[in-house]
Amino acid sequence: MPDDRAYFGAIDLGGTKLLSIVATADGQVLARDRRPSETSHGLESCLARMEASLRAALAGAGLSLGQLRAVGIASPGAVDVARGIVPDAPQLPGWRDVPLRDLMAERLGLPVAVENDATAAAIGEHVFGAGRGSRYMLFLTISTGIGGGIIIDGRPYHGKSGAAGEMGHVVVLADGPLCGCGTRGCLEALSSGTAIARQARELLARGKAPGLAHLLEDGEAPTARLVAEAAARGDADCLALLAQAGRYLGIALAGYVNIFDPELVVLGGGVVQAGEAFLAPARENMYALALAQPRRGLRLATGELGDEAGALGMIATLSARYGA
Repeated sequence: MPDDRAYFGAIDLGGTKLLSIVATADGQVLARDRRPSETSHGLESCLARMEASLRAALAGAGLSLGQLRAVGIASPGAVDVARGIVPDAPQLPGWRDVPLRDLMAERLGLPVAVENDATAAAIGEHVFGAGRGSRYMLFLTISTGIGGGIIIDGRPYHGKSGAAGEMGHVVVLADGPLCGCGTRGCLEALSSGTAIARQARELLARGKAPGLAHLLEDGEAPTARLVAEAAARGDADCLALLAQAGRYLGIALAGYVNIFDPELVVLGGGVVQAGEAFLAPARENMYALALAQPRRGLRLATGELGDEAGALGMIATLSARYGA
């Protein structure tokens, strides 16, 4: 019998890693490929690695490139979705006004769609994950940095230039630590994995966090994951560090809730794996500081799709555009 199912490919491009999947229109992942993105090697090298990764996923699914209806790419940066251009992205050295959609379409001979990676993850969680059935949803990914995506009336919101959803760059502490964006006191500078690791180094330099120090091998730098592990083992300093990061997150969440009035806020990213030591203060501050009306019926959830949220968001985007 002929196979008339719709197959799509998706590539989630990161500064250090990339993930390619091949999936059906309903989000069933048939195969995946993970590899370093090696973006420091230049644009052409990165494009070649993206194509090779997608072809490896296709081989794993037993399909050919010609059997795909389209390919979606989730990219860092304030993506110009309409034109398929990545104007700039700190994670992609040397990229400036890169016509990613057209470059990859020429390579692959297929229709290509491009989306900001955090917005793609929001779409993925909205269609296939924790946000199923919601119409108004916010998504934050809390890992090395903090990004986000906004779903309004069931559709992603991009803003006038594609830059909507920069959740990590809301100032929550005036004159706070310097953020990579150049501003002081951004949420990203206080609650991201990078921020938690920085604060852990400061604790160790003052002779604190003995439980964390015990986990570190000679010369090893602390990470948010190790801070969470030390906290789980009872290190009071690491518990306090995570609680403070969670409180700042809760302050920001309350602001987002008051502005967007969502049904649901979904949190993803590696830092969320720290669990209630981080999430409980975030939840408490969000509910305490949000206004009564937008707080009513509001839910806070953790993502269900893990690191495949962005790629699955592109599958959902392509399915809606090209049909099942």
